[in-house]
Amino acid sequence: MFKHPKTGKIWTNEHGPRGGDEINIIEKGKNYGWPKITYGINYSGTTITKNKSLPNMEQPLYYWLPSIAPSSFEYISSDIYPGWKGSLLAGALVFKYIERIELKNDKVIFRSKIAEDLGRPRDIKQGPDGYIYASIEGKGIYKIIPTK
Repeated sequence: MFKHPKTGKIWTNEHGPRGGDEINIIEKGKNYGWPKITYGINYSGTTITKNKSLPNMEQPLYYWLPSIAPSSFEYISSDIYPGWKGSLLAGALVFKYIERIELKNDKVIFRSKIAEDLGRPRDIKQGPDGYIYASIEGKGIYKIIPTK
């Protein structure tokens, strides 16, 4: 979760069941549907609900299929990484990479994998120095250095 530096809105990522992992922009008084609407199923394979939408319930800004099992979530405001400013980073626990999510007008327009094969990313933060740091399960903290 983070507060967007330009809009002040609160953004969250949700680690759902099998599928149902979402990005939401949280607004007061809105209903985000769980468990009445979801794109996921139970870990056992059974249905949570057949509903993907219902009146007066918000759709996610984005949802992952298949599930990436998102961990941490960070907004990039740094100029250190060419073309990344304004992107989101999310840890993909199940696939063991960090995903960069490019946005335009609060819509996901491009996704790419970075820091593949390091292990399970538990936390991602942009430091005060503008660099991105990732905590990798069982391994420690890595500083992500841009390539030229």
